[in-house]
Amino acid sequence: LASFIKICHRSDPNLDDCVKKSVEAIRPYLNLGIPELGIPPCEPLRIPEIIMNQGRGAVAIQSRYSNINIYGPTQFDLKSLKLDPESGQVKIKLWLPSLYMVSDYDIKGRILMLPIDGKGISRGNYSDIEASAVMQGERVMKDGKVYFNVVDFFVNFVVGHANVHLSELFNGDQQLGEAMNSFLNENWRNVVQDIQPVLEKTVGDLFRKFSNRIYHKFPIDFLLPP
Repeated sequence: LASFIKICHRSDPNLDDCVKKSVEAIRPYLNLGIPELGIPPCEPLRIPEIIMNQGRGAVAIQSRYSNINIYGPTQFDLKSLKLDPESGQVKIKLWLPSLYMVSDYDIKGRILMLPIDGKGISRGNYSDIEASAVMQGERVMKDGKVYFNVVDFFVNFVVGHANVHLSELFNGDQQLGEAMNSFLNENWRNVVQDIQPVLEKTVGDLFRKFSNRIYHKFPIDFLLPP
C-alpha cells in the first residue's frame, strides 16, 4: 500500500483515534482516487444513477437521477469515529460545509399537492450538512481468510440550507418551471422532511456497496491487523 495509508491495529487502546487519523491522512488523495483501496476519484464523486420513488405523504413522486456529479464531498470534517472490531459496528459523525450536485433528472408526481413533471438538468447547492452513520458488518470466510462484509449502512443527515433548480419542467414551459422552482426553494425543508427516509436509505445503500468494494478486496488481518 502507499506510504500515506496508515494501518491501525485492533489491539491499539486508542484505535478510534488511529483510524480517525488514518482517514484524515488519505483525504488529500481522495480527489484523484486511491486505486490500491478501490476508491474511485471523489472530486467530483460520480454516481451512475439514483432512483427514488415516494408513494405516500405530501410528496408522492417517481424520480430518476443519472450521470450524477457531486462536488465537495472530500471537504468533510470528521467529528467522531467509534469502531468496535468485535461487534463489527462503526459509528461516524461528520460535517460538510457544502455540496454541489448536477445531474440529468426525470421526475413525475406531486409535491405538497402540486403536480410536478419534467426531464432535464438538476442542479442543487446544499450547505452546513451534519451527517451521522452507523455501519454494521459481519465476518465472512473466503479462500481460507476472514473478510469484513457490510450488511447495513444507516445514514441520517441535517441540511442547513438548500437551493435547487430543475430545467425543462412541464415540457419547457418557462413560467410554470420558474414558479415550481421558486416553490421548491421556498418549501425545501418540508420537501426534504418528507423524502428524507427514502433519501437516507438510498444514500446508505450506495455507501454499503462502496464500502464493500474495499472490504471485499482485503482480509481483515491486512486492513486491521491484531
